[in-house]
Amino acid sequence: MLGDASHNFIDGMIIAASFLISFPLGVITTIAVIAHEIPQEIGDFGILIYSGFSKIKALFFNFLTALTAILGALLTFFAADLVKGFTAYLIPFAAGAFIYMATVDLMPEIHKRNVHKAKQSLWQVILLFSGIIIIYVLDLIFKH
Repeated sequence: MLGDASHNFIDGMIIAASFLISFPLGVITTIAVIAHEIPQEIGDFGILIYSGFSKIKALFFNFLTALTAILGALLTFFAADLVKGFTAYLIPFAAGAFIYMATVDLMPEIHKRNVHKAKQSLWQVILLFSGIIIIYVLDLIFKH
């Protein structure tokens, strides 16, 4: 739960920093964070249930960890005025961290699981490029 709270805190920071740079970037970042948070929070809920939490208690603690995103956003909003260039460093750091996680953690795991399953590998590639296309289309929409 501490790891999830930290993750959500950083997500809040990234969303706030994105909005401070530009509204379209903030919207795109928020959509991207929501897209990866929904399956993660469902997984976290399952882990809490498996660990012996009741459904209500698991929802409550999942909700508490989610609130740290608001704390991260507020900290970023106020720190941006106090620390010169705060968002200029936060956005590239966050982007690099996401790219690092995808290439080092996720891609090898996907490859390991699907090495002999062409249909699943094809779906992974389709979904990967779909994500890239969605971000590109959102970028086009919000630039105009």
